[in-house]
Amino acid sequence: MNNTVPQVKVGIMSEPVIEFSLHDDYLVGDKRVSGHQLAQVVDGLIEWDGERHATLTFEPINADTDSFTLHDVTIGVSFHWRRKEDQTFHGALRLIVEGDKLTAINVLSIEEYLLSVISSEMSANASLELLKAHAVISRSWLLAQMNKTTLNEATMGHEEESDEADIKWWDRDDHLNFDVCADDHCQRYQGITRATTETVRQAIEATWGQVLTYGGELCDARFSKSCGGVMEEFENCWDNHHHDYLQARRDSDDEDNFPDLRREDIAAEWILSSPHAHCNTRDPEILSQVLNDYDQETTDFYRWKVEYTGHELAELIARRTGDDYGRISDLQPVARGTSGRLYKLKIVGEKMTKIIGKELAIRYALSPSCLYSSAFIVERHDIDADGFPGKFVLRGAGWGHGVGLCQIGAAVMGARGYSYRQILLHYFVNANITTQY
Repeated sequence: MNNTVPQVKVGIMSEPVIEFSLHDDYLVGDKRVSGHQLAQVVDGLIEWDGERHATLTFEPINADTDSFTLHDVTIGVSFHWRRKEDQTFHGALRLIVEGDKLTAINVLSIEEYLLSVISSEMSANASLELLKAHAVISRSWLLAQMNKTTLNEATMGHEEESDEADIKWWDRDDHLNFDVCADDHCQRYQGITRATTETVRQAIEATWGQVLTYGGELCDARFSKSCGGVMEEFENCWDNHHHDYLQARRDSDDEDNFPDLRREDIAAEWILSSPHAHCNTRDPEILSQVLNDYDQETTDFYRWKVEYTGHELAELIARRTGDDYGRISDLQPVARGTSGRLYKLKIVGEKMTKIIGKELAIRYALSPSCLYSSAFIVERHDIDADGFPGKFVLRGAGWGHGVGLCQIGAAVMGARGYSYRQILLHYFVNANITTQY
């Protein structure tokens, strides 16, 4: 066991011009600076304080207390609650040039990072056992990403790309110049902007250095808001690699009694019903543990409905995919995963027909922001003489990819007295909890 806590590099924002405020004295080399600052890209270099630099690092004199604020950080990228806000951070601030933009990177210890992640991913007032479970998961996932020896230079992977099909996925190891980003693409991280309570600190300290492992390797510990009743398998969302600890199972005490949601008829019946599951709750006290203020703008997530006119759907798909299908006659399921989530969907239009996937590509294609999940069935209404519906209704289940820990389900388990170890081993089957440092 190594007693040294690793540091993490977190990409916070990328803009042509970045404004920030140093609330204490910071060092740039041996120069002390503080107060309001502005940096911008000029001729491929960082222009700041009348000088140009290839990279620029502001080091805190006291890393535990010194802080800086980045102004107009975009949060909720690609989601319905996207907005800008000022965010404050401990640790160092590093500026680099990526293309024609500046990228702001926060460098800090993993345990300090986790204090924010746990408070940003869910309410800092969540139960202690839930916070401990999420601390272990977030630490495991982060270290697993940092331990990867190779990184994709592309921002997505492709399984199949042709006139007939476009199967792609986005993963979290796509950042070349920092370890992880600060938004939901990785783990939601907002510095010390969100209130951190003593309970969060207790959760971090109680699980200090603890990670999930399987077969001696760090677990790729994924999580989402709501599985919708059954967990999804890794390979149906990302590359075709199966992890034995990320199994399909029911999100309830009756873990192994779940329907085969890969079958279309069974998936439809499941989605149209509201079966018992840990994550099937409307208890406001429990939901407030998992959902921050902007997340609570979403009221239906275990089961939900979205409607489009035929014209709206055709325009949306063309804008989101870049392909002109013309009028849409049908959205046909091709392949579903273990949670009922589609990872292949056929779009049938008057000008072209194509199969798209995986789950996130489907969610992007069918929403101005991001559809809650790809576990949905399609209803066609008001079909005209040429076979084109006047209205499409999508009825769906769950929120997010559904792989690994279900945050709402875990919150219910915590409220019912389950320990963090019981919560973790419910979602990560036969994994081990070990101490890394």
